[in-house]
Amino acid sequence: MLPRRSFLKLGAGATAAAFLARPVLRAAEESKPSVPLAAFAVVGDTHYFADKDDPSRLQPMSRAYNTGLIDTLNALPGREIAAAAGGGKVAPLAALLHVGDLIDSGDKNGAVIQQMQRTEWAEWQKDYGLDGQGGRLKFPVYEIHGNHDGPHGKGHVLDGIVERNKARRNLKGVSANGLHYSWAAGPVHFVHLGITVGQVKAVKRKRRYDPVDSLDFLVADLAKNVGDSGRPVVIAHHVDFARYCGEVPDDVVLKHEWDYADVAAFHAALKPYRVAGIFYGHTHVRGVFGWTGPKPAPVIAGKPLPAGIPTFNTDNAAHFSGPAQAFLYAEVHERDILVRELATTDGWKTSQWTPLAWRMPHGSG
Repeated sequence: MLPRRSFLKLGAGATAAAFLARPVLRAAEESKPSVPLAAFAVVGDTHYFADKDDPSRLQPMSRAYNTGLIDTLNALPGREIAAAAGGGKVAPLAALLHVGDLIDSGDKNGAVIQQMQRTEWAEWQKDYGLDGQGGRLKFPVYEIHGNHDGPHGKGHVLDGIVERNKARRNLKGVSANGLHYSWAAGPVHFVHLGITVGQVKAVKRKRRYDPVDSLDFLVADLAKNVGDSGRPVVIAHHVDFARYCGEVPDDVVLKHEWDYADVAAFHAALKPYRVAGIFYGHTHVRGVFGWTGPKPAPVIAGKPLPAGIPTFNTDNAAHFSGPAQAFLYAEVHERDILVRELATTDGWKTSQWTPLAWRMPHGSG
């Protein structure tokens, strides 16, 4: 499925099948209606951005777009879904997943920048709260960090997430460093892994972004909390991986945002499990595909396209650069996941359902 806007070109050696070898996407109305096991919204790249001339407050467009987003999210449960997007109504939401780049200035340095970071993070927390209380958002939020929050495994936002994890009420697991975590909504198991998933200890190359041992946490958490139960799993991280699946020379991989060895290990870690969906942001475009792994499955003329792990790249939800934004609404059902997109062209003054629906069977490696 092509993205809503022009997608970033797949880099050299990337898995072309990430987009070509997608599963057949059935229209939502072709499947019998069922009550979802869990329903949730997914936002990313809100990029709270303080005013450089007055770092004690947000830049006006950043404030306006993020205020509009929160208002739209709060009004989401029970909202009618357009027939072109499959129809029905939005179910009660178990949570909001935020897939990173909460703020904009966490990857920069300087005295003014530090003030901006504090303002951006404080404003984000005022809006989102934690568990449906203490902020403007009316339901729980589960956030991760992106490259604009802290690309090197440390920073004001990452310290804040660690503290917030100490106060979350229903976590199933927390990493030793306090940054990565898991929780459950009914039978659905959610794992939040930060900027990227890694790193493979045997591969000594330096990583552009520090994954802060998220791979180790993923492997241990799934073994402990899912095992052979067959429970559906939802994964959240920040950076896209389609461009980084293929093996490349060392001088190239050091420039990549995600080491291909870590991408392969991520896929291998998911292979024993029933994955309902992987969600990430970062690209500021929407993309949907079935991930078939580091080595693409062949595309044979006249044969059904191979299925894979349902993977959803959500658009920016409230970036200050312009009024076009979007987020995803997802329902995990017994055998598949149903995802729709709500978009705006005027900074969340109004919003419309994108006339598409993605219903994809749970997958594995």
